[in-house]
Amino acid sequence: MKKILLFLIPSLLVSGMASAEVSAETAFVFNTFLFIFGGILVMFMALGFAMLEAGFVRKKNTSAILLKNIALYSIAGIMFYLVGYSLMYVDVSGWIGSLGGAFYNPSSDELALLDGADNVAAIADTGYSVASDWFFQMVFCATAISIVSGACAERIKVWPFMIFAAIMTGIIYPIYGSWTWGGGWLAEMGFSDFAGSTIVHSVGGWAAVVGCLILGPRAGKYSKDGKISPIAGANMPLAALGTFILWFGWFGFNGGSQLALGSALDAVAISIVVVNTNIAACGGVVAAIILSQIMYKKIDLSIALNGAIAGLVAITAGPDLTNHFTSMIIGAIGGIVCTIAIPMLDKMKIDDVVGAISAHLVAGIWGTLAVGIFGGGDLMVQIVGILAAAVLVVPLSAIGFYILKATIGLRVNEETEAVGLDKRIGNKFLKSSIGFGGSCFKKDILNLVYIARSYGLDDVAAYWESVVEINSYQTLRLANKVLELSLIHI
Repeated sequence: MKKILLFLIPSLLVSGMASAEVSAETAFVFNTFLFIFGGILVMFMALGFAMLEAGFVRKKNTSAILLKNIALYSIAGIMFYLVGYSLMYVDVSGWIGSLGGAFYNPSSDELALLDGADNVAAIADTGYSVASDWFFQMVFCATAISIVSGACAERIKVWPFMIFAAIMTGIIYPIYGSWTWGGGWLAEMGFSDFAGSTIVHSVGGWAAVVGCLILGPRAGKYSKDGKISPIAGANMPLAALGTFILWFGWFGFNGGSQLALGSALDAVAISIVVVNTNIAACGGVVAAIILSQIMYKKIDLSIALNGAIAGLVAITAGPDLTNHFTSMIIGAIGGIVCTIAIPMLDKMKIDDVVGAISAHLVAGIWGTLAVGIFGGGDLMVQIVGILAAAVLVVPLSAIGFYILKATIGLRVNEETEAVGLDKRIGNKFLKSSIGFGGSCFKKDILNLVYIARSYGLDDVAAYWESVVEINSYQTLRLANKVLELSLIHI
């Protein structure tokens, strides 16, 4: 299997590996360990996204958002196994890989080693286990669709979202990934995105924008006169926990993207990446809370949490910069642009439940540009890479969402949105009959009305009287409709 992933490793690191004092087999072991351990940390970020989203949505939608998160991770794994990895990395000819590597399997040499073959030297020369690399790349794929989940929360149907997750992880993300990390045309131009500010976060962010636009805002979010009604999350401690988990997992996200741990040079480079990642997040938080105080005369927790994520996203394109102060500035600007973008999206009536578009797309664009400003990347090439992501993701996502909307429906009905997306609330409740019948329930409500009036609670009494009135109206309306149709038939 032809593999082009090492295209990302700078020539300096390649030469460093060649001059390492450890054996090729030892370097193979350390490199493989980096992929596996880094992948585990990134997989742990799935829990971070789940907790963050569960904290930002209302209690009635907690079960649904958690279901979506475990489902999307599983779908990403299957789709990346079936076609995604192949399209992204196998025989990339400039624009897309081939399906020759579909249904990913370990290399024949590695399988032969398990069967007792004496081919350690040949395997060691590859630099790392192919299986470890597949796992590391797969968890990145899952991260991209997690961004869409949070933005479109509280009004998208579960099954259409799962179908879109399959499209995203099996087609959209791998195609753009082949242009960059797969050695395609953007990589040939010199586009630089160390760990995926654009490749992962902007790609997910563009899909989130499309999803939010097609779905429309949540009921009650924006009034006809343009007033914005904030919808508070149910559990901010949970959202804070999710943010800290993401921060922790990001060390695997960026550190693992060094793609080598077989020399002292690699160890030093990873250390620098980890420090830069951490200090950029710190800069994002501090800048966000300062701007929050200026804009709203108070420090907002949700803005601080998104500031941390924005700082992490911003530095992801260039965490290998050796200047820690520069990394802090990049993260701080990420927190600033994220904080500014949140009210701007509200003015455009783009209802992003968790602030994913601001924290991932906007901060991701900034981070990718920062490589051309502070790093060694070509600024014009960086702009081309950013635009290429939009040109690919926006139309493909729109086609996918519109097809789902026209066929099986995309948004839940008004009753489900009002009550909540918890699947324990079945159709018999949401699609009730014409009203309650019999005498007992009506009698009990009227008794409640009597008790309320006896205590001077006229508003309460009027409320329960209206329940009886609307029930009687529904029954009468049905009867009149039957009579009307009968007369037409006669």
